[in-house]
This record gives sequence, C-alpha cells and structure tokens, in this order.
Amino acid sequence: MDALSALELRVIGCLIEKQVSTPDAYPLTLNSLVNACNQKSNRDPVLSLSEQQVQQVLDGLADKRLVNNVAGFNARAAKYQHRFCNTEFGGLRFSARELGIVCELMLRGPQTPGELRSRTQRLCQFDEVSQVEDCLQSLLEQGYVVKLPRLPGKRESRYAHLFGEETEFEQAVMPGHGDREAELAQQVQELTAEVALLKARIKELEG
Repeated sequence: MDALSALELRVIGCLIEKQVSTPDAYPLTLNSLVNACNQKSNRDPVLSLSEQQVQQVLDGLADKRLVNNVAGFNARAAKYQHRFCNTEFGGLRFSARELGIVCELMLRGPQTPGELRSRTQRLCQFDEVSQVEDCLQSLLEQGYVVKLPRLPGKRESRYAHLFGEETEFEQAVMPGHGDREAELAQQVQELTAEVALLKARIKELEG
C-alpha cells in the first residue's frame, strides 16, 4: 500500500471510526464525512475542511481503491465506505483491538498506551493497559506502528502509526536518539497536517 497523506489519513480514520462507533449511519454521505473530519473532539490537529477539499481527497482514495461509493445509481447522495482493511479487496487485516488503536493513531497522532486505552473505548474494549501494550507490540512486529522515545517528564512512551507518507518517525527507531527527536516528530506531524490543508486550499483556488 502506498503511503497516505495527512488528509487521506483523516478521511480513512473517520470512516473507520464511524463504521465501528455508529454503524447505523455508515457508509457516510459527503456532508457527514466533512463533519467527522472537522470534529473538535478526538481530533489532533482540529481541521476546517470544505466539502470540495474532502471530495478531492475521496476522489484520490477512490483511485487508490481505498474508498468507494456504495450508493445506488439513482441515489440522491453518494455514500462512502473505506476499503483500507478487513475487506475482501485487500490483505490488510486487523483484530477489533488493533483496528481501534490504528484508527485512534490516525485521528490523533502519537499516543501512550494509557491514552489509547481511554480513547478507544467507543471502538473496542481494553480491561488493562497491559492489553494495549500487547496489541501495540503485535502491530510493531507487523511493521504498522513505531515506538517513540519518552518525552521529558513523561512515564510512558508514545506510539505512532506508519501509514503516512512522511518519514518524521524514522529517527525515533534509531538508537542513541533522545527527547529532542520525539519533540521534533510531534512538531513535524502537526506541520504536515497544516501543509496538506494549505495545499488543498491552493488547489481549490487554482481550480
């Protein structure tokens, strides 16, 4: 699978989240997906995307066969579902707990096992932080997440997914690097999302 942009990750993360947390409302209309992408809760960074911007991202994901419109030919509105994982169209498979963690990392960026335990409650169930750690270890061994160095004053290390197109986490897995690299990784992730948003706006204006 090709690496995904920050906006593509936001769209796929939102589709996975709503598929699990509100299955009756899934697949999503464009308007519902825009609202999900721009949610102020459980999103980092918080974005303000237009329908046109989200549609452009959807069109790109459709070209990559990661999203499709399942509405009928005569339907009044398109309805989108992801094909990122756990479908007959690809080989990427996650358990319910793995999917909850991957989704949360897509929507909020690097997080500690404790944060993931509390923030994935609407998606899956973890009784102990150790269960989160076991799940993260499995994802790490499969090459889907990376463990970042601990930030100053923090007891737990954070984990990040590796589905993005940026390489800001490469330094984190190299021996001998400390807290400064972890801080830079967080800054780069935030800047990546901002740049992606600016690029989408420029493309909209040029169109």
